[in-house]
Amino acid sequence: MSTRYDLSDPEQREAGIAAAGRAVQRGRLVVLPTDTVYGVGADAFDPEAVQRLLEAKGRGRHMPPPVLVSARTTLDALAVGVPDWARTLVEELWPGPLTLVVRQQSSLQWDLGETRGTVAVRMPDHEDALELLSRTGPMAVSSANRTGLPAATDADSAESMLGEQVRVLLDGGPTPGPVPSTIVDCTGERPRILREGVLGADRLDEVLAGTGVQVAADEDD
Repeated sequence: MSTRYDLSDPEQREAGIAAAGRAVQRGRLVVLPTDTVYGVGADAFDPEAVQRLLEAKGRGRHMPPPVLVSARTTLDALAVGVPDWARTLVEELWPGPLTLVVRQQSSLQWDLGETRGTVAVRMPDHEDALELLSRTGPMAVSSANRTGLPAATDADSAESMLGEQVRVLLDGGPTPGPVPSTIVDCTGERPRILREGVLGADRLDEVLAGTGVQVAADEDD
C-alpha cells in the first residue's frame, strides 16, 4: 500500500516530496500531480523500475513512457539533433503541456522500452512535480491509470487504480485534466502532432511564426 501525503499542508508537502524522492531512488513507483493529469513515475535510469511502471499500468514495452524533467537545459543531456524550431517551442511552451519526441543520446544508460532511438520529454508546469524532479533527476512518468481506463485527475482515482503498486502518493488536489499534453514529433524536418492535447496546431504555429516552419498537416503524414 502507498503512503499518501497532502501537499496543501506545508509539513506533509516536505515530508511527502522527500519520501517520494527516496522511493524513486530505491526503484519504487510514486504518484504525483502534474499540470494535466496525475502521473505514475519511476527513475528513468532504472530499467527494473521502468518495467515495474509498465506492469502497473498493464502496458507493454511497445508503449514506452515519456520522461519528465525539471529544467529546459536537461533536454540537451537526453537528446541529440534538436532542431532550432523545437527549441523555439521549448522556450515558449516549457514548462507546460507539451511533450517533444526527439532523438535520444546514444550514450544514455537506460531502457524505457521499444523507443527506436527516440525519447518523449516534457517539463510540467507544476510546482510540486518540479520540486520532486529537481531532487530525483529525469523520471519516466505515464498517466496514473490502468491502460484503457480514464487518466486520474485526482488522488482518489489514482489510488484506486494504482495504490497497491506505488510506494508514495502525493495528493495535490484536482488537476486541470482530463486533457493530456500535446505530443509533437521533432525527429523530422517539420513538427508533427502525434497526439493533440491541451495545445492545438494553431497555438504551435503561432509560436513558430518567424521560424519558417509550420506544423505538418495530416496529409503530410
